[in-house]
Amino acid sequence: MSKKSGDVYYKQNRLKQLRAFCTAAKTGSISKAAESLFQSQPTVTLQIQALERELDIIVFERRGRHISLTPEGAVLLQIAQPLVDGIDGLEGNFHAHFGKLDRGELNIAAGESTILYLLPDYIKRFSDAYPGIQIKLHNVTGRDGMAMLHADQADLAVGSMLEIPDDILYRPSIFYSSTLITAKGHPLSNKKRITLEDISEYGLILPPRHLATWRMLEMVFNQHGLVFNVSLEAGGWEIIKKYVALDMGISIVTGVCLTDDDDLFQYPMDEYMPRRSYGVVVRRGKFISPQGQAFIDTIDPEFFKDRLFRKPAS
Repeated sequence: MSKKSGDVYYKQNRLKQLRAFCTAAKTGSISKAAESLFQSQPTVTLQIQALERELDIIVFERRGRHISLTPEGAVLLQIAQPLVDGIDGLEGNFHAHFGKLDRGELNIAAGESTILYLLPDYIKRFSDAYPGIQIKLHNVTGRDGMAMLHADQADLAVGSMLEIPDDILYRPSIFYSSTLITAKGHPLSNKKRITLEDISEYGLILPPRHLATWRMLEMVFNQHGLVFNVSLEAGGWEIIKKYVALDMGISIVTGVCLTDDDDLFQYPMDEYMPRRSYGVVVRRGKFISPQGQAFIDTIDPEFFKDRLFRKPAS
């Protein structure tokens, strides 16, 4: 084999090697990568070993059937995954360049409150503009949403973030006040000004402890030398609003879940609590599909102007 033909051979196989490597890194298993790629396990192993020889690095630490990225492998994954995604999405990108975004699939991870209250208008607007694109909404907690982004099971997430990992890009673009809600006629509803000390006298109805609302309240009350009491834990803002309306406790909710039709007393807590932000969440370095780009433009037209994340030139 001549040097020139050998170079062509290796370049043609480099994509297969990188795809095998990225899939193994994503699944954490050579056998699962082989299943995903419809190849035999020895074939995937040989592709990864060839990649390691050619780059003179070790990409995985192997412990029996389990694999984990080496530092060199982690760097290679950051570089290689967008390249593999870009090749795999070439056809869609090409058609999108000419305004033919008339097919494909869009996977969005979001929490229940985001899906119920924030996304409907954006989903409707996007669906009207691109009726041929199938939208899949994944109702997940924040932790599970991050797992979907890392596993490339979601194109993007939409939600609220208090702590942002280094490998995640989050741009807050929609803001809501934290709001005290009580039943109509509750003693607090007769006050012109409500303090945290006033609130601490009553039992709160809150979402489960592992969610961000608890951390926010603990931080704010601790800063003022106060504690709050929880009378009931309930999943979902609609359930919480229902039990508050029954006067079984009070709550502090994000304004995203409130409407004028709610039969509740509402008092904004801007004096004590920062406004809660919502926005688009993506994995740093991920290739964003044309469908994902179009949806991000729908919900946050300024997203790609962020200096940390720029939309590919069209």
